[in-house]
Amino acid sequence: MPTELRFSRSESGQRSPRTSVAAPRSLSTARWCARKGWPVHPLAPGRKTPAANCGACRQSGHTATDCSCLTAGRWCHGFHAATCDPERIDTWWRANPEFGVGVACGPARLVVIDVDAHLTELPTRDRVLPGIPIGEHIDLTGLANGFHTLAVLAALRGQPTPTEDTSTLRVRTPSGGLHLWYRVDDARRWLCSAGSSTGRALAWQVDVRAHGGYIVAPGTTTNAGTYTPLAGVREPAPLPTWLAHELQRTGHLYAPAVPAPRPVPPRAKQAVIAAGGSSDRVQRTLHSVLADVTACGQVSEGAGFSSTLNRAAYTVGGLVAAGLLSHDEGARILREAAAAARPGQERRAAQIIQSGLTAGTQRPLYPGSRS
Repeated sequence: MPTELRFSRSESGQRSPRTSVAAPRSLSTARWCARKGWPVHPLAPGRKTPAANCGACRQSGHTATDCSCLTAGRWCHGFHAATCDPERIDTWWRANPEFGVGVACGPARLVVIDVDAHLTELPTRDRVLPGIPIGEHIDLTGLANGFHTLAVLAALRGQPTPTEDTSTLRVRTPSGGLHLWYRVDDARRWLCSAGSSTGRALAWQVDVRAHGGYIVAPGTTTNAGTYTPLAGVREPAPLPTWLAHELQRTGHLYAPAVPAPRPVPPRAKQAVIAAGGSSDRVQRTLHSVLADVTACGQVSEGAGFSSTLNRAAYTVGGLVAAGLLSHDEGARILREAAAAARPGQERRAAQIIQSGLTAGTQRPLYPGSRS
């Protein structure tokens, strides 16, 4: 962690990031994150939200999917523009030293537990710890924020509360909350959530920042104050096993939806039977090639993503040609797997998928065939 990030705190907690001290700190923070392999993107001056898009990208209906700004090196679309490129980082923050720093959690292989301490009304009992019944006979007096709900969840599992986990990077937020930084050492894709959500949620006032989201980098100063690392460990520890199980239980683990194979046409069915094939083999073939694509998400570059996705698309094209999968279904599951591995690169992935599918459909594939 650079010198500028070492537990700094403004006197009032309200210092603007436009000061001469904050400006070089933002660039230093962005560089520090990038050296760790954490892609960064600019935050609006004094705020914790992404810097504004360009005028064209602000138009209604415009998305990051086919945006030329990303390939041109602009910061539109928030975490979709996140990068580890030192030249781009220097260009962005030297020209705009008042920018804050956001980290794209998914590509960085990070899961950050965002514990809030807001003064809000307690939700209904089924939303305090989603999926864990809380009977009417249990007194909830004193349960006031995310620190409490996370502690209760940990206690139920016989674990110490993560907010006191001194083995990992912990960052105090200006509002009195706490960011608990954990790294993911495998190819699994964890999803974001808000603790107040009526859908996917870990606990009341406990948000999860992962794929499809970003977190404010430690040391970043906003108009509300500084995101201050607590004394001790400055590196994210591996995501605790028990916490991973809780995230999986509450729907935070992404898995590409692999559809059941279409009814096999008579000619294709005869060929599959003659070759000893089966729908199980089709499923195993799909899972194998999709797992290879998803595994590329474990590193930000150098994983051979293009060739891996092309091989997967070629294989899926063979299944399509054999009548074991529709073209639309094959393209969809490939897009989902590619998005999990390389968020924000949908346009590039679509071109690779189309090329691979086209080539694959020239050679039908019957899994289990010995020919």
